Amino acid sequence: MSTARILAAAAATLAAGFAVAQQPAPPSFAPPNLTPAGVRSLAANCAACHGFQGHPAKGSDLAGLAGKPRSELLLALTQFKEGKKPATVMHQLAKGYSDQELAALADYFSNQGK
Repeated sequence: MSTARILAAAAATLAAGFAVAQQPAPPSFAPPNLTPAGVRSLAANCAACHGFQGHPAKGSDLAGLAGKPRSELLLALTQFKEGKKPATVMHQLAKGYSDQELAALADYFSNQGK
């Protein structure tokens, strides 16, 4: 290979590397909204299966969340997230929440009363 070709290839490689280096940083995501309204919004995602405020429809086979002890709820959510508790979809859903969000959800549902 000629010196000119080697230099041209090196210049192209440098230019490509420079272009990649100039890419903007990936976006940072907003911190979780753990205000009471923010936690209610997170809990609304659970309503499709577990019912409004953790009260499933009568006759449902799904677990009621309302009024369960916080420690029990948090343990289950953490086990779902870590793949240690069998589930249909909860193991996938729990992975989308931070540990802080799971703790806030456990607090929310434990305070919903039976």
